[in-house]
This record gives sequence, C-alpha cells and structure tokens, in this order.
Amino acid sequence: MSDQPTIVLVHGAFAESSAWNAVTARLQAAGHRVIAFANPLRSLSGDAEALRSLLTSIEGPVVLVGHSYGGAVASNAALGLPGVRALVFVAAFAPEPGESIGALTGKFPGSTLPDVLELVPQADGTSDIYIRQDAFHQQFAADLPVETATLDAAAQRPLRDTALNEPSGEPAWRAVPSWFVFPELDRNIPLEAHHFMAERAGAKATVVVPGASHALPASAPEAVATTILDAVAGIG
Repeated sequence: MSDQPTIVLVHGAFAESSAWNAVTARLQAAGHRVIAFANPLRSLSGDAEALRSLLTSIEGPVVLVGHSYGGAVASNAALGLPGVRALVFVAAFAPEPGESIGALTGKFPGSTLPDVLELVPQADGTSDIYIRQDAFHQQFAADLPVETATLDAAAQRPLRDTALNEPSGEPAWRAVPSWFVFPELDRNIPLEAHHFMAERAGAKATVVVPGASHALPASAPEAVATTILDAVAGIG
C-alpha cells in the first residue's frame, strides 16, 4: 500500500466533476493522485453507497473532499473506512444523524436558494431540482465571470428532492479529522451555518474566503487546494 494519499473530490448539486478542474490541476502539480467522483445526486444513502464502492477500491490512505451536498455524501460514505484519513468540507454540509441538507440550509437565516429553485417532476413521483438559469450567476457563482456562470447554469446537474430531504446517517466527521473552507458570501448555505458545522465537527482548521461565492472550487481554487494540502500534511 502506498503512503501517498489519493485525493477524492466529490462535487455537489447543480455542478459536475469538472467543477473541480482548477483545484485538480493544483493538486496534480503538487504530485498527488486525484479522482473527481461523479456524484449521482439521486439520494444521500444511494450516493454515499456509490462513493463508498470507489473508496474501498483505493489502496492506501485517502483524503476525501466534498463540496456543498458532496460534504454530506462524503461524510456518510466514509464511516468506518480506516483508509479515509481526513475529510475536507468545501462550502459543504456536515450533517448530524437525522439531519437533512434541506434542514441545515434553513437552520440559520440568510439562504436565498429556496427562492430560485425550479422543480421538474419525474415519472416516479419525485422531482429534479435546478437553479433557475436566470438566477444562477448571482445565486451560485457571483464572483465568476457572467459568461462562465451562464455556461455552468446550462450544464448544471439537478439534485433529486429525495437527496435534499433524506436524513443523514452517522457521519464520519465524528471520528475522522476535518478541515473546513467556505466563502464569506455564500447565498446557498448561510455563513453562520458554516461556522456552526465546523465548530460542531471540531475542525482542525477553519478558513473563510473573503468575498467568495458558493462556487468556491472554481472561484477560489488556490484557497481550496491549499486547505486540501494542509489536510494531507496534517495526516502525516
């Protein structure tokens, strides 16, 4: 088994694996193996199971990184896996058992996300959730160029409403060291909620990126990559 950790990146709702590209490039330049997991965004338990299958296939230590909803998926997937040595939450949810990401979004005032969502009903009675394209730039990625945000709005992958409302299982952050990095101007998850989750998890480090939006992996890749590399160094 290799002593060099593999870094696994888990995107959140309204995004895709390529949202990590600028972070991935920096981590690869530092000599690390990186896998950007294709998060299904269908249900918390099902998405966590899919990620867990990937994690158990990796030899050697893993630093597991989640953005937004991907933080909840990562924390649920990593429970009991000794290979996962660190968790990094990037503008991410870190729920307790029984909490949903929907409940965490509304736990503190400030999120404008519910006002800009549109639902697409599915044949099975569930709905896919998108951010309205006309609202995507200001809601999700206000510090990215409008041209970039317009393309990202068109390419966004929807979150199934079951994933929004499904209660979390026991989280890995109770047992695995965690690092948190989040934006000052997050319109999806209130800043107070980020501080609350980081404190509750006993984060090894908490980094707030001034002026940044929820699209932190794309808009502040240096800060995100630095936090991940700090986590790598922190596991020895």
